[in-house]
Amino acid sequence: MTGPAPDATAAPSERPAPLTVAASLAGIEAALLVLFGVAELFSLTGARVAMGLTTTAFFLVYGAGLAFCAWRLARLESWARAPVVLAQLIQLGVAWSFKSGSTTVVAVALALVALVVIAGIFHPRSLSSLAERD
Repeated sequence: MTGPAPDATAAPSERPAPLTVAASLAGIEAALLVLFGVAELFSLTGARVAMGLTTTAFFLVYGAGLAFCAWRLARLESWARAPVVLAQLIQLGVAWSFKSGSTTVVAVALALVALVVIAGIFHPRSLSSLAERD
């Protein structure tokens, strides 16, 4: 017999550590995406207003969406797992594009974070915790 499923306001101690780490790192990524969007907004020039505004909108929406999914993942909602994993796969592709020259450190950092998030989401305790919630 299993105990009651965790409620939507699960305390951090009720979440497995790997899932907490994964959701936290995804939240940090989201904050950085939003900050990048804001920085892009402040670097607009007259020659590239349309491109700057669409880039700003993209990063703001992407960051906000990832933040929402990370938050819901931390609340043990399994549907949020797929968008967070997709964001990490995208990040691995971005990391690959930085793999040579002076940006190798950036590539390694992006890839490491993405792999830690994926590992945390697919950790057996995380999967079990998300399955119990369903």
